[in-house]
Amino acid sequence: MSFGNIIISALVFVAIVMIHEFGHFIVAKLSGIRVEEFAIGMGPKIAGKKKGETLYSLRAIPIGGYCKLTGEDEASSDIKAFNNKPLLTRMAVIFCGPLMNFILAVLIFSLIISQSTTINEVIVNKPAYDAGIQKGDRIVEINGKKVEDWDSIKKAISSNPNIPINITLQRNNEIKNVIVTPIVENETDGAVIGITPTLKISGLSIKNGLSTTIEVSKAMLDFLVKLFTGRASTDEVSGPIGIVVFINEAAKVGFLYLLNLTAFLSLNLGIVNLLPIPALDGGRLLFLFIELIRRKPIDIEKEGFINFIGFVALMVIAVIIAYKDLIKFNILNFFR
Repeated sequence: MSFGNIIISALVFVAIVMIHEFGHFIVAKLSGIRVEEFAIGMGPKIAGKKKGETLYSLRAIPIGGYCKLTGEDEASSDIKAFNNKPLLTRMAVIFCGPLMNFILAVLIFSLIISQSTTINEVIVNKPAYDAGIQKGDRIVEINGKKVEDWDSIKKAISSNPNIPINITLQRNNEIKNVIVTPIVENETDGAVIGITPTLKISGLSIKNGLSTTIEVSKAMLDFLVKLFTGRASTDEVSGPIGIVVFINEAAKVGFLYLLNLTAFLSLNLGIVNLLPIPALDGGRLLFLFIELIRRKPIDIEKEGFINFIGFVALMVIAVIIAYKDLIKFNILNFFR
């Protein structure tokens, strides 16, 4: 993994965490709640600047972040404290963190991404590679017939298994002709030559973004149900280390692949945070719903203690998942 891709991974983490924490932050500010600190990252502070009553800080570990509100985890008599605000206001502050992750996913999924006729990747030791086709080449014709989109390219290749085809390419300002023989590796894919397309943005559809977000959310929730009921393996779960690996792979393929993965990660963060687990936003919302039913608040010190226990448990789980990721992705062989 290159240093550049490590930076990209950190930026993706920062982006989805920042949008999440901004949801808490903006509603808290609009509601007159004192925000003591808006932090991106965890651990020691690298840099920070106080503006008004809020410290804006950047911390050493680019995983996570937080929006510290007065009176969120301890009793406070301050009129601007979280605990002294109306119940629905507090619910809105908590819920708008995950909501921003959903909105980010919708916006990214709203991009209509199509496959262009320009080659993004040439797989080593496949027919295209052996014929000298390169990344960035644009396919113009196949067997003398112009191709307008990637579907027509796939059709022309798959319909000629083990038959040499003449591919006309544009490389920079030059036109080149190569002879390639498609091979059949499995019946599902048909004949292939070992190339993948470059993606491009061809439009915007909020309707498409909403429907995709709903479908992906259903799939994620279905997996979570299977996971908690023992019908899915924990081997399919990855933590920050696994996510960095996925981001690294997406970054190698191209920006739009990385953007699409960012939408999935943002949606995943939003859904997981809404689970009714102490220390997560869903756990805090659960306490507020109990308060709504009881018509009186739960003792804030008890709630804070339960959230602390939940946080410790989540950290233990995170360490276990990180350990499994190190093994799964063969990062540290000596753990085997």
